[in-house]
Amino acid sequence: MPDFVHLHVHSEFSLLDGANRIKDLPVRAKELGMKAIAITDHGVMYGTIDFYKACKKEGIKPIIGCEVYVAPRSRFDKDGQIDKEYNHLILLAKDNKGYKNLSKLVSIGFVDGYYYKPRIDLEVLEKYHEGLIALSACLAGSVNRAILERKHGKSKSKC
Repeated sequence: MPDFVHLHVHSEFSLLDGANRIKDLPVRAKELGMKAIAITDHGVMYGTIDFYKACKKEGIKPIIGCEVYVAPRSRFDKDGQIDKEYNHLILLAKDNKGYKNLSKLVSIGFVDGYYYKPRIDLEVLEKYHEGLIALSACLAGSVNRAILERKHGKSKSKC
């Protein structure tokens, strides 16, 4: 079987969306022969330290990430008709700088961008992008939404 790594996994800290217990994730990954696994909870990084320790205990490489919410305009905009919609984006830390930047982005989402959810925007992502890998996320990601809405030109511009 070829190597496989889950890069989009929610734990119990993704409220109403994740049922995986952090302590169980690396155990199951090891049982399935995986060498690494990511944690990408919705908008938060509460379980990161426990996840890291549990993975190390099982000999699994931990990949630290977060599925962030991206504001449609600015993280400061809070218009009820426009700004309650947001896109999902998975960010993975590829190194220590990426971990620090991811932590900064998630904090900014709560401090500056909170409106229904902790949101960031493209301006702050540009500022703190170093050391991060971005994935298109789930169906609520900007690329995937554009494809679902049959706006193929827009989906290509999102890449």
